[in-house]
Amino acid sequence: MKLIDGRRISKEIMGEVKAGVGKLNARDIHPLLATVLVGENPASVLYVEMKSKTCVEAGIKSKNHHLPFDVSEEELLDLINRLNNNPAVHGILVQLPLPEGIDVNRVFRAINPGKDVDGLSPVNLGNLMLGDESMVSCTPKGIIRMLEYEGVKLEGVEVVVVSHSILIGKPLTLLLLNRNSTVTVCHVHTRDLAEHTRRAEVLIAAAGVPHLIKKDMVTEDAVVVDVGTNRVDGKLVGDVDFEAVKDRASLITPVPGGVGPMTIAMLLENTVSAAERLGSK
Repeated sequence: MKLIDGRRISKEIMGEVKAGVGKLNARDIHPLLATVLVGENPASVLYVEMKSKTCVEAGIKSKNHHLPFDVSEEELLDLINRLNNNPAVHGILVQLPLPEGIDVNRVFRAINPGKDVDGLSPVNLGNLMLGDESMVSCTPKGIIRMLEYEGVKLEGVEVVVVSHSILIGKPLTLLLLNRNSTVTVCHVHTRDLAEHTRRAEVLIAAAGVPHLIKKDMVTEDAVVVDVGTNRVDGKLVGDVDFEAVKDRASLITPVPGGVGPMTIAMLLENTVSAAERLGSK
C-alpha cells in the first residue's frame, strides 16, 4: 500500500500557481477571487478562511462577501451580478451549502461562466460534456490530477464512483469518460453497492457516509480515493474504513491530507486561468 499524499502534490501545483501569478502581475493583471458565504455554517466558515489564507500565500487577492443566513435570493443574485460586472474580479465562488429557500441552480446560472472558478455553471458543465476542460469543478479536477500525477492508468479501466452529486459525482464521471474509463456511478438508490465496488480497479468514494466502504467491498490492489470529510467524535474521517482497507489497496488517499488540499489548489489554478483569459481580452 502506498499513500497518495495530496499535500505534497498540491504544494507542487501551488508553486506553479504562484509563478503564474507573478507572470500576470508583470502584465499588471492581479488575480482576485471573490467568495460568497451565506450564514454561519462552521464548516463553510472554516473552508472560506482556508481558501483566503491559501490565496494570500499564492499572491492571489481574496475578497469574502459574508451575507446573513436570512438573505433573500434576489439580494444574493444582485451581489453576483455586481461581481460579474466588476473587472477587478476574476473568480467567483459561492460557498455551499446555501440555506433552504435559495434556488442553487439559479445561483449557478447567474455566475459569469468566465469567472465560475468552481465550474458549476450550465455553460461550463456543458463544455465539460463536450470535452472542454478549461473550467472544471475543483474537487473532481483535483482527483484526476492526483491520479495522473501518480501514474494511474485510466483508459479502459473499471472505475466506480460512489456519488452522483453535481459537485463531485457528475463532473468526475465526465472527466473519466473523457479519458476513456469504463465508469459505474453508484448512489443512495444503488442496490448491492458492494457488488459494484468489488469490480473497481479505481474506487472513488464521495457519498458523505463515514466508513461506508469496508474491506470486503474493495478488490485486491485497487486504487482507492476517499473524498469524504465526516466529523465523528470530534475526529475527521472519510467514507472509507481506512485502517481496514489500506492493506488491500495499492494506492489510497488519507483523510485528512488527501483530496482536500488538491481541491484548494485547483480553485487557485482556476482563478489564475480565469484571470489570464479575462485579462487578455
